[in-house]
Order: sequence, then C-alpha cells, then structure tokens
Amino acid sequence: MGDDGLAVTESAGPGADSVICTMRVPADPASVRIVRHEIVQDLLNRDLDEEIVGEAEMVASELLTNAVRHARPLSDGTIRVRWKIRAEVVEVEVTDGGGATVPKPAPRTVWLSSGRGLRIVRSLAHEWGVTEDRTGNVVWATLGGPSRRRAT
Repeated sequence: MGDDGLAVTESAGPGADSVICTMRVPADPASVRIVRHEIVQDLLNRDLDEEIVGEAEMVASELLTNAVRHARPLSDGTIRVRWKIRAEVVEVEVTDGGGATVPKPAPRTVWLSSGRGLRIVRSLAHEWGVTEDRTGNVVWATLGGPSRRRAT
C-alpha cells in the first residue's frame, strides 16, 4: 500500500510468466499522479526496459485522465486501472462507468485545445482498443508487442 492509502493488488496472469496488477482509485484528477507513480515503480522493480516503462506511464496517464474527465465512475465511485505484464509486453487498461460517447482519437487539427490523448496512445501502443461491458468502458493499450486481444 502506497503513502496515499491506495493498494495495488497482484495476481497471476493467464501464462506462466504473466502477472496482473490492479488499483481502484477515486474518479479524481489527483489519482492520475498516484497511478503513474505506482506503475512506474512496479515496472522498474521488474527490470522492464525503461522505454516501455515511460510509454506505460504516458498511456496510463492519458487513459485515466480521459476517464476522469469524460466518463462516470464505476458503481463504487472508483475507476479501475490494471497493468498486465507478460515478458516484455505491458498492457494498460482503464475501466470506468462509461460516458456519453465511446472513446476515439480526436481528428488532427491545430485548433483543438484538448483531445489529443488517444492519438498519443495510438502512436505509442502496439495495439489499443475499447471494449464496452455491463459496467462501462474498458480502454486498453498494449506496449512492447502484440496483446492477446484484437485491436479495435
């Protein structure tokens, strides 16, 4: 448990060399800094390549910021953040309670003051996508290689 009182839970992933880390954080902008710190520390402790760690930090920041700004929290008032590690592949996913629209990259334009986050995610990720389920939206991105999901 970090200094902020938020815990990271760790579980075995689907493969022998796979692990899943999960946090539930308040739907608040302050959570973005906390999640970035936890992901970076966890991935560095696992000796992952610094480039992947930096990309995971940016992707988590963008996905969580979008969830806080544009979506409802889950029924318990939180947003769930997971990072899955399999060898040198890291998948980051953020689950929220859904919003008025399905997340998609903003069009290229110099006039927008926001909306570039998913374009950044798309440029860094090997694959990324959005899955709608009964609780809301799961936005995910895979760094370092292909995921076990199909990109959308």
